[in-house]
Amino acid sequence: MGAEEVMAMDKFIALPQVRQDHIAAAAMKVFGAVGYKKAYVSDIAAAAGISKALIFHYFGNKKTLYFYLIEYTGKIMMAEVWENRETANADFFEKVVDATKKKLAIMNRYPAMTGFLASIFYENDPEVAEQIKTLFSQGGEIRHQITIEGSDKRKFKDGVDPELVLDILVKYAEGLVGSRLDSIRPMDEIMLEFTRCLNMLKSNLYKEEFLT
Repeated sequence: MGAEEVMAMDKFIALPQVRQDHIAAAAMKVFGAVGYKKAYVSDIAAAAGISKALIFHYFGNKKTLYFYLIEYTGKIMMAEVWENRETANADFFEKVVDATKKKLAIMNRYPAMTGFLASIFYENDPEVAEQIKTLFSQGGEIRHQITIEGSDKRKFKDGVDPELVLDILVKYAEGLVGSRLDSIRPMDEIMLEFTRCLNMLKSNLYKEEFLT
């Protein structure tokens, strides 16, 4: 991010929080609906009820706005999930359930976030794709710290790789979020299906003595 973009962002951050949230929600809704390439600044401005010039005034360009939104959603998620990780249950699957419930609750409070986050996983525009991959790799490290570290790995059968299990669950969860976009599925229904999947994996991957 260049100096001009940083200065522009300072102007945005100086706005009241409710105003920042309103503009962020409008932008996430547009990006989530059409993706990065087809999201026009004029459409984002119209959704936010402000002028196109103000978007450039606050962010400098569309790319800076896009990655600000990724950072914005990440901070909201981490404030809820990361800060409570030390008191989380030591069971791997319960840690996954706990983190997922918190994320879904946040997405329920911020409806535009659901579509935006789902769209990021399928974004392939060369202007942003490589940077998104880098952010995903960083996200993987954070998921490891939240879920793998501190969990009781003795419960897994010999030969089971918790990292691989977590990777499978992350991809499955992404698919569930995407299915909600297609059919407006209730969050409770998604969580129930996800929990059933976890219970099935747990019954097959845990040693017998840890299933009672």
